[in-house]
Amino acid sequence: MGQLRPRLALVIAAVLLSAACQSAGDTTASGGTEAKDDGSTITMWTRSATATFTQTLVTEYNKTHRNKVKLTVIPSDTYQQKVGTASGAKKLPDVLAADVVYAPNYASKGIFQDLTAKVDTLSFKGTLAPAHMKTATYDGKVYGVPHDIDLSAVFYNKVLFRKAGLDPDKPPTTLDELYADVKKIDALGNGVDGYFFGGSCPGCTLFTTWPMIWASGANVLNDKGTESTVDNPAAAKVYELYKRMYKEKLVPTAVKNEGGPTWTQAFGEGKIGIQPLGATALQTFKEGPKLEIGVAPIPGLTGGESSFVGGDVIGIGANTTKAAQAWDFISWTLSEKAQVEVVAKNKNITVRSDLADNAYAKQDPRLGVFNQLAGKGQTPISVNFGKTFNDPSGPWTATIVDAVFGSGTSADALAKHNPSITESLSSGG
Repeated sequence: MGQLRPRLALVIAAVLLSAACQSAGDTTASGGTEAKDDGSTITMWTRSATATFTQTLVTEYNKTHRNKVKLTVIPSDTYQQKVGTASGAKKLPDVLAADVVYAPNYASKGIFQDLTAKVDTLSFKGTLAPAHMKTATYDGKVYGVPHDIDLSAVFYNKVLFRKAGLDPDKPPTTLDELYADVKKIDALGNGVDGYFFGGSCPGCTLFTTWPMIWASGANVLNDKGTESTVDNPAAAKVYELYKRMYKEKLVPTAVKNEGGPTWTQAFGEGKIGIQPLGATALQTFKEGPKLEIGVAPIPGLTGGESSFVGGDVIGIGANTTKAAQAWDFISWTLSEKAQVEVVAKNKNITVRSDLADNAYAKQDPRLGVFNQLAGKGQTPISVNFGKTFNDPSGPWTATIVDAVFGSGTSADALAKHNPSITESLSSGG
């Protein structure tokens, strides 16, 4: 996610990932299952979208262990380029977190070490988030484990709901209801807008609009992740709604150029009525007189509900000489103490199903909504997901800009761009 970058740099990154990387079969063996806490310094990369979540875990680990994790946060929209360059130069960090949709590509290209033997030692292996485990498994071997679950949901400001005469305990359950609520909130004026989205953020838009399509009974990809099916009536109606809200000025004019870095800011300031966001955003907001957050499933056109179950996987870099120390940190992040007293305590979803019904989840009903959605949402899998949908210069960005801001209909835009999406998905990774 982020603002447009020069095409050349992205092409170079793609070449590095596909050509300079070793194949998964040649990945350096991690050797054994040992975890060492011997005072080593462990380097780690994470993308900016996950920075707060990751830093919370790193801080607690560093306070309670001899090893110290040195975290580097990289802008989400340049993450693939950075990883591709580092992989080609054999300078990957000891620990690497990656968007779950990139995991199939990273696993197949030898970015991660094989963790199969290590993961097999975990007594709770079977409770780890299944979608994350599936994306990080390649040719029968496990290359990563869940880091965080960041699923999409409707966030709404109960303060603005009350001011607009809406019931704060009745969020929209259809897109028609959502539009009606947005209009009432937008009518409040005084710097308040009914809705917000990242119009130039390809990852933001798929994360928050695809569930609307799924909840309406349609799909966006075939089962193999090699063909786009977004050229369908339900998707066209979803993006026509966005086009309508933009034309009617129910959203700030800034949404057209919002590339991702500040797409949660206005909601956090109490200026937005409704905005689909990721669950991990909850811990970043400070609630007060202007902001009281409610969360709900993302609805379809006439009902239904769904979510994009995203987040990150975490693995050991292929070039590290500190696999045992890296595993000490990774395995600790999956422990009951870390998952409950760090992850859940900070209003996030645990990656272990056996810990979902924890004390903190019981205290905050919003976490219950997130846990419910984790079992209802979808995680699209495609080796070429990143270059197709997250690359700011990729075909999905052009599609969404045309479908929402173009002069023609959304249906025409989807029909026009669908072949280029399929071409990218089915081409060599």
